[in-house]
Amino acid sequence: MAIFKDNQDAFGHLLFDYYEKGNTDSRLPGILERYDGFITDAGSTAAYFSEYKNWPLIERKAIRLARGRILDIGCGAGRHCLYLQNKGLEVTGIDNSPLAIEVCKQRGVKNAVVLSLNDVNPALGIYDTVLMLGHNFGLFGSFKNARRILKKLDKITSGQAMIIATTNDVYQTDDPDNLRYHEFNMNQGRMSGQIKIKVRYKRSATPWFDYLMVSRNEMETILDGTGWRVRKYIDAGDSHYAAIIEKEKGRKKR
Repeated sequence: MAIFKDNQDAFGHLLFDYYEKGNTDSRLPGILERYDGFITDAGSTAAYFSEYKNWPLIERKAIRLARGRILDIGCGAGRHCLYLQNKGLEVTGIDNSPLAIEVCKQRGVKNAVVLSLNDVNPALGIYDTVLMLGHNFGLFGSFKNARRILKKLDKITSGQAMIIATTNDVYQTDDPDNLRYHEFNMNQGRMSGQIKIKVRYKRSATPWFDYLMVSRNEMETILDGTGWRVRKYIDAGDSHYAAIIEKEKGRKKR
């Protein structure tokens, strides 16, 4: 995804309004629209500002493994950045939402940069941990784009680096709307969990973008030949899980 213009930055406006107004309502009227016409609210805005004790268990377990210099991809309102800073770790948060980055800075994130995942480059420096929590493995968008960016991440990370990511196995559902959407995607030559969505809030709306949810087998297929492999999974006891992904050693990249 490219950097959002102001009238596209629905997510950023949602976070900024919540933060600036000190709103106690955890659900400001953000709308999530899927390409097949399915519409739902955008979820709890308060969750983006939550403290460690209120995070999902898999996030709490996963982030404990972060070490060294850390890159937080899709940092949102900066909850992971602030937690790691308070632990004395060096962390850089990036997001393609300018207003989300503004919220991060106002909340005290020391290094917050307006940058799209697609534009990650060696100028950022070398990192030991890449965070993609909050289901942000989805920011890869597609099978092809995931493999391309994983190879870029290989170049900006140390030899012992890891990616800590969460996602959702979309196949663990019996919801008729979701099953129809899976079939729709497959008929279009897309992955079942390649969700095309946009976010709306007040007068702003993002462009359509792909958000990728994968099973464990799909994740491992994506990683194969990129220089990365899954070291272990952390299960949530439902369809959600975290993957601890490490550099491959002693294997020639394809």
